Amino acid sequence: MKIEKYIPIIGMAFILLLVQLIAIALSKPLEANDFKAFENPQDTGNVFVWVAIILIFTAFIFLVIKLNKKWMIQAFILITVGWTMGYVFYALFSMFPQFITSDTNLVLTIMISAALTVILYKFPEWYVIDIIGMIIGAGSASIFGISLDVVPVILLLVLLLVYDYIAVYQTKHMVALAEGVMDLRLPILLVIPKHWNYSFRAEKFEKEEREAFFMGLGDAVMPTLLVVSANFFITETTYYSLPLIGAINMPAIGAILGTFLGFSVLMVLVMKGKPQAGLPFLNCGVILGYVVGSLIAGSSIFGGYF
Repeated sequence: MKIEKYIPIIGMAFILLLVQLIAIALSKPLEANDFKAFENPQDTGNVFVWVAIILIFTAFIFLVIKLNKKWMIQAFILITVGWTMGYVFYALFSMFPQFITSDTNLVLTIMISAALTVILYKFPEWYVIDIIGMIIGAGSASIFGISLDVVPVILLLVLLLVYDYIAVYQTKHMVALAEGVMDLRLPILLVIPKHWNYSFRAEKFEKEEREAFFMGLGDAVMPTLLVVSANFFITETTYYSLPLIGAINMPAIGAILGTFLGFSVLMVLVMKGKPQAGLPFLNCGVILGYVVGSLIAGSSIFGGYF
């Protein structure tokens, strides 16, 4: 087979790796600013709150699509994108208090977040969607990763992989949902073109043969939760220093490698031409990698629980 056939797969893997590394790098500045989603990271009840929100939001999207009011979805997601980027940029700029005051930080954060949101709305080309998708994906994964200890995260990943399996292979409503909102051209998915002259803005979604690969942003965010949580909450273990990323421990490294084990299996099936549920492969891979990494490091698999 020609090597060109595998370039989009390599590109997708590179984006996934970037999301995980950026999320790790963001965890400390986000924690320093107390940008957390939950007060008690060990409370497993937070997991069921999250799952309930996902189910409610899914029902909302289907209702809006049925009512032919897609602009409501677009407006909601654009606001969410701008809001999430605000957290990310404020946390980043706060790392340089000797150069940027809190007032200047707020102004810069609003300006950059608003500008990127407008660019996304006006010019939703694939590279714009991917760049903004990586920013909000890494930011979201980092915020929730420092908000949930490893046990709640693993519980969440197990619940979501089961849900994703049912939603894609049984009820198939996740496939219908993706097709229903794809024409909005929003960073709820990552776009990896099969050739360089591809234009996502010109994509005709009614075509059976697509000119790009698509990966749901959630497929990048969910396994990254465990990567961040392991690196943040598992403290009695071996650490390694990465330039621009900071310290990363062995359980988190194992989780990253496990993610790509699951990703590799997933891509073998995707290359056969059929859409697949990503989370059963990615979540199983990241959990397995985390466990192996913890065993190698001699740290507790259950973090602060036992």
